[in-house]
Amino acid sequence: MLALVGLPLVAALVLPAAVTGGGTRRWFGGRAENQRAEAQAAKDAAAAAFYELDTAQRDLRISIETITAVDASPAARRAVADFEALGRRIDEASRQYISAVDAHDLDRDDLEASAASRARDRLTAAKDELDRVKQELDRFADGLGSLLDKAETQLARLAPAVERARQALLAASNALDTTRGSGLRADDLAARLAALSPELTKLNQGAGQHGVPGTLERAERVTREAEAVRVEAERLPERAAEIDHRLVSLRTRAQALTTRSEQVEPVLSELRRRFTAACWQDLQHVPDVASENVGQAEARLAEARAAREEQRWADATALLSTARALLNTTDEAVSAAGDRLRRLNAVQKDPGQEIERTRFAIRDAQRLAMAGRNTPDPRHARPLDDAVARLERAVAGLEGRHPDYWHFLTETEEVRAAVSRVVARIREERGAAAH
Repeated sequence: MLALVGLPLVAALVLPAAVTGGGTRRWFGGRAENQRAEAQAAKDAAAAAFYELDTAQRDLRISIETITAVDASPAARRAVADFEALGRRIDEASRQYISAVDAHDLDRDDLEASAASRARDRLTAAKDELDRVKQELDRFADGLGSLLDKAETQLARLAPAVERARQALLAASNALDTTRGSGLRADDLAARLAALSPELTKLNQGAGQHGVPGTLERAERVTREAEAVRVEAERLPERAAEIDHRLVSLRTRAQALTTRSEQVEPVLSELRRRFTAACWQDLQHVPDVASENVGQAEARLAEARAAREEQRWADATALLSTARALLNTTDEAVSAAGDRLRRLNAVQKDPGQEIERTRFAIRDAQRLAMAGRNTPDPRHARPLDDAVARLERAVAGLEGRHPDYWHFLTETEEVRAAVSRVVARIREERGAAAH
């Protein structure tokens, strides 16, 4: 059961005589009996108002208890305080009513007309006060709408949320059992699932002990974490197979790179023999770096294999990633040597192709810069003029007995990159102007 905030109850007043009008008595005619009848009518009306107020207070107390069970916000605390203040107003009005009833015995045979008149007036005043307090209570109840709706919504979410958490834990446990049945220990997943056991205990203890908001938050967290364990447990056999495949693939790649690395030295020899030092000096370290990287990659692969055998999946995955990065670096370095020789051979045989390619890029950019204009924008014309001059200097550098073909290639690449930036700037500016 929810631990609900109790508030003082208005004492129930059992007044059967107020409802029935009393027992038998002798009747005397005249003014006294008329006053007695009016007083009795006032008493019955006050009793009805009293019971109506008491019923409304009881109903509203249930709403307040619902709110306090769920909501600890300042607005909810103010609602509780206001209800307690109303309770004091109700107690005072009730005391006034009870005092009026106790002060006059309307069943007395010798009741005088003046006494009956006083009783009627006091009972009417008591009824009016009960009505006023009832109106205040109704207005207060109307103002609780949003708080009560929020509380009832949370209470409606509670049981389904707890049940989802229980089902998620059961599914995770079943998935873990299946995975272990395939020969995988999954110790880390088992530890994560075991850590959720105290949370399940608290969920079973209920919101009465831990509160509705706390229980909802716990149920949602347990559901998330148990679901994560289930997914990982179900995927673990596939993950183990992936690691096995990567181990084989990367070992094969390491062996292939070892063979390719041995071919770098002949490439460097040809570069040294046919081209200036500037064309190959930055590649001198490739054989040594390749050998060192492949060695480190093979060591990481051996460690990954050991981690796989011990079913340390995270360690195995991290080691495989490190080995792959080392092999990627080696592959790039080894490929760079062969690519350098190929490009230098091509430009030595026919530098005109590279020159024309670069000139075409410049001319294309110049046409774009002049489109719709009589004169180009200096911000565009200046870098394009610089590109032309830079290309001319690179072409002039090919003259002589031992031209630096690598410098020529890097220069033409940088010229095309600079031209490309100008083209992108022109298109961006014109696109912005169009909008």
